[in-house]
Amino acid sequence: QGRAYKIEPVPNDPTAFYAFVAYPLDLFEEGSVVNVLTSLVGNVFGFKALRSLRLEDIRFPIAYIKTCGGPPNGIQVERDKLGKYGRGLLGCTIKPKLGLSAKNYGRAVYECLRGGLDFTKDDENINSQPFMRWNHRFDLVMGAVHKAEAETGERKGHYLNVTAVTAEEMLERAEYAKSLGARIIMHDFFTAGFTANTTLANWCRKNGMLLHIHRAMHAVVDRNPYHGIHFRVLTKCLRLSGGDHMHSGTVVGKLEG
Repeated sequence: QGRAYKIEPVPNDPTAFYAFVAYPLDLFEEGSVVNVLTSLVGNVFGFKALRSLRLEDIRFPIAYIKTCGGPPNGIQVERDKLGKYGRGLLGCTIKPKLGLSAKNYGRAVYECLRGGLDFTKDDENINSQPFMRWNHRFDLVMGAVHKAEAETGERKGHYLNVTAVTAEEMLERAEYAKSLGARIIMHDFFTAGFTANTTLANWCRKNGMLLHIHRAMHAVVDRNPYHGIHFRVLTKCLRLSGGDHMHSGTVVGKLEG
């Protein structure tokens, strides 16, 4: 059972309180973010006795962290693969995100990389639509990456989104990206689910592939300051599940600044 060992008032808000709850480690399956979240937030948020509830943070014991895979590679490996050190890496998302043919999409990737960017990336909802099937995009994008590399003498990259309908299809897309010489792939971890994400992270670790994570759908659960899950919890769970870095958006807010 969980044990509430401390309750504190929220500063400047007499209607809210922080409750600190501890759980025995044996209640959770090792290395399973899915089981942790199912246990902590699976049912309690539906209790009618609670007007609102928000999971502000999780403090994972070192013993549990060691059972999780974590990031497949890390920033140092990424710099080694790109051969770029001592500065930030500059990239962009291809826009418009929807509607381009695979040929025009690949052309946009080439122009961005040839113009000086280190990488480009798919947006979160670029998967395999009728106007641009995933394999056509992969072929033309990686052709653009190789062409830009040959002309600039630099290593370049594009984050190919392998998010798919099933985990099996996701891994098929990851394998195809690897066969084309891709250094990094991308995944929508929240919409696809932690099981799919951990599966992909394990594959990336075994295959030397970098993994970029998109946070699509996060605001559904983290935007309300009184109900839901704080974004820091999602990032911690993502780190345990596996991802080398995550799309975070603008500092001041979506479409602001």
